[in-house]
Amino acid sequence: MQSKMFVEKLHSFTGHKDCVYTIEPCGTLPFFFSAAGDGLVVKWDLLNPDNGELIANVPNSIYALHFLFEQNLLVAGQNYEGIHLLDWQSKKEIKSLKLSAAAIFDIKSHNELLFVAGGDGLITVVHLPSWTVVATINASTKSARTLAVNPTVNELAVGYSDHSIRIFDLQTFALKQEWNAHKNSVFTLAYTNGYKTLLSGSRDAHIKAWSVEDNYQLKEDVAAHLYAINNIALSPEGKHFATGSMDKSVKIWDTHEMKLLKVVDKARHAGHGTSVNKILWLNNDELLSAGDDRVISRWRIS
Repeated sequence: MQSKMFVEKLHSFTGHKDCVYTIEPCGTLPFFFSAAGDGLVVKWDLLNPDNGELIANVPNSIYALHFLFEQNLLVAGQNYEGIHLLDWQSKKEIKSLKLSAAAIFDIKSHNELLFVAGGDGLITVVHLPSWTVVATINASTKSARTLAVNPTVNELAVGYSDHSIRIFDLQTFALKQEWNAHKNSVFTLAYTNGYKTLLSGSRDAHIKAWSVEDNYQLKEDVAAHLYAINNIALSPEGKHFATGSMDKSVKIWDTHEMKLLKVVDKARHAGHGTSVNKILWLNNDELLSAGDDRVISRWRIS
């Protein structure tokens, strides 16, 4: 039974010429970034939704962006080419790094290290100050799709297209654990409950909760969507998480009880008409969702 949660659509941000694959926060409010299949990296102003500002334009699709809060810089992963370090304020590329001829599915950072997940199954570890590759983690021939960092136990969780989740040491990059987690590709991971639980979302449309303290034992398995789950995003205070799916819906969940609170879709809320690829919480009451329909929507939840 869904609770009395109220959802209001505030704005739509339009201008991308292809599927919007990722949205990323900016350290300076009220801005955020998006990137798409059109190779464009765009800065948006929440107070002026009609005018996106072009930051970079590359020849290939961009599936992954990562904002470096300490450096106030943006990393963009260009498919089949590598990563670009962007100064979003001057709209200049500072550095780039050719990694492999594979697609780049996710980028995360911890301290001075950048982790890049590739379609060739490799996790490339880049030392940010020197902008050099310091390690390559090779644990599967299938795509590495998603990354999650757990600083409390110094672990990096990686979801793969071989249906597995693998846990690596954040400093030595040694494989600590691996298991067959889903019946299909693992597309998204997120740590919740103060890093005590790892949530995974898959092409099999299930969300699973794994207990970090109990050696990643399965705690919960929820048939959450009709089709693939592309993204799990935790609210800033951690009470809720949102999922975006190929079934065109955004769903809001109670983190503690893994209970569905609200379905946001086209029929009821003028939601997305196609796959929802990425979700970004702006605060505990507002979130953004981006989809294959080339639209980014802003929602207020109460």
